[in-house]
Amino acid sequence: MNMLLILNNGPYGNERAYNGLRMAMSLLKKPDVGVQVFLFGDAVQCAVANQETPQGYYNVERMIRSLVARAAVAT
Repeated sequence: MNMLLILNNGPYGNERAYNGLRMAMSLLKKPDVGVQVFLFGDAVQCAVANQETPQGYYNVERMIRSLVARAAVAT
């Protein structure tokens, strides 16, 4: 099965991008599931290098790097 997750919210300010990336990482643990993540609109900022993570938020850049190594990420 192949899954496409489309993210369109920025990396910080709410948890939508974080939850979408977390879901993608969980799906990748299943051997029969292919995952693609498409960053659209404000979500493209999730892939910006050397981000300064606001206090209280997860580092979305690290999550993207992990996904890039294991799945297809498009902006």
